[in-house]
Amino acid sequence: MNTPPSKRNKTPSATSNNSESPNSDIAPSENPASATIDVTSIEVPELTDDEQRDRLHLERRVERAFFEAGKALMELRDRKLYRSTHKTFEEYCRDRFGHNRRQSYLLMDAAVVFDNLAEKCDRNDHILPTNEWQVRPLTKLDPDIQPEAWQKAVEAAKGKVPSHRIVKDAVQQIMEQTKVPNTYQIGEVCQILAKDNPELRGRGGCWAIVSQVNTFSCTVRTWDGQCTVGVQHLKSFNYLPQECQQMQEMCNRITRVYSAELEESVQRFLESLGRLRRSYLTPLEEKLLSVLESEYGSKITQL
Repeated sequence: MNTPPSKRNKTPSATSNNSESPNSDIAPSENPASATIDVTSIEVPELTDDEQRDRLHLERRVERAFFEAGKALMELRDRKLYRSTHKTFEEYCRDRFGHNRRQSYLLMDAAVVFDNLAEKCDRNDHILPTNEWQVRPLTKLDPDIQPEAWQKAVEAAKGKVPSHRIVKDAVQQIMEQTKVPNTYQIGEVCQILAKDNPELRGRGGCWAIVSQVNTFSCTVRTWDGQCTVGVQHLKSFNYLPQECQQMQEMCNRITRVYSAELEESVQRFLESLGRLRRSYLTPLEEKLLSVLESEYGSKITQL
């Protein structure tokens, strides 16, 4: 039987370390620091016309995702498509989408602003908001000023989609430039001018009584509560002091009744009183309000 040759582990010598490797592209005499290594370049093909069109289409879908959500919520609310399962829109949004009341209305407000920007901004400039957080500061501005603020934010972001902070800074700059000193007085009765401001939805045309004067806004009382309104959204009725006092008393009476749990028809009546453009009630209105005060008196006392 042939004995197989023995195998020995050979320790590489210093000389063998310097010998040329069969896979090396560098000659032994060449300085490795100055060696040239060939790298094969990979050519990236340009997008075809169809691919470029698909890319733009998909980008628009990403941009409009929150817009479509807001528009859908508005339609669900306006058509009351939740009524078969829920009493209120807020309850429906909480159960179906996990939204609190604020989240749903923020998306709807953002959709209104996005629509405005898409319509009025330079059509050659494709930079539009991609989420509700970027849009939120713009809701403080009138629709006519929103595109200007957005364009400022895009410029500050060097042509990219601006962050919430950049948009907020741009809005603040414009507000400082356009604000008018507050000349309203506590107790003055004004009309709320919504001017398509989403934060004032449902309050346009309502009377409001100034309860606090801020630098560029007023805290006001209305027939159904209290809110803060910029001076640009208020118009004084120029009532006499006695008329302002009458409105104060009317507001107190309506607020007390409205705090009770009411039927829809009663709410509609109180809402109509909240839009009066006079400082007094007609005999019929006075009678109806008195009946409501009497009817809901016990509930009001309990509250």
